[in-house]
Amino acid sequence: MKLEKHNIVANKLDYARGKRPAVDCILCAVTANDPKVDNLVVYRHRGWYVTLNLYPYNPGHLMVVPRAHHTDIRQLNEAEVLELHHLQNLCLRVLDETYRPGGYNIGYNIGPTSGASIDHLHLQIVPRYRNEVGFFDILSDSRVIVEEPQVTRERLLKKFEQEGAEYFLENETGRP
Repeated sequence: MKLEKHNIVANKLDYARGKRPAVDCILCAVTANDPKVDNLVVYRHRGWYVTLNLYPYNPGHLMVVPRAHHTDIRQLNEAEVLELHHLQNLCLRVLDETYRPGGYNIGYNIGPTSGASIDHLHLQIVPRYRNEVGFFDILSDSRVIVEEPQVTRERLLKKFEQEGAEYFLENETGRP
């Protein structure tokens, strides 16, 4: 017997139904520190920030976001693409040291049929773990968050603070 499909994520259903903060763009509002949106930012660097996904697939689910409102990776110049790549590598280093995942899903949702719920470019980094599917996932075809985003944020803030300066000092050569 299989139960109905549910996503066990606090407040996700309202979000999926379109109940969202009264802002033009959630990620631009995060950039502006707008109090209408949840702030889960763990790191800021130049024209970018790294934030947790409010509705994570797994603990440590991050998004790398340009502060400027872009909707497509092809809108970035070469220097911005390089900066994004460096931030992706920093995220992987921090997640490896903090959570030790077995792998990652990394990518973008670009365009109206891609599945993106926010029309602002962001790179998704989803840590994957051995045996991450539990009995509840199988029986109910649902996902359960095993760590609250605020707990994840507290764990990662300190790590990004430590690793960020060191990482960018090591990789500063040839960067704008």
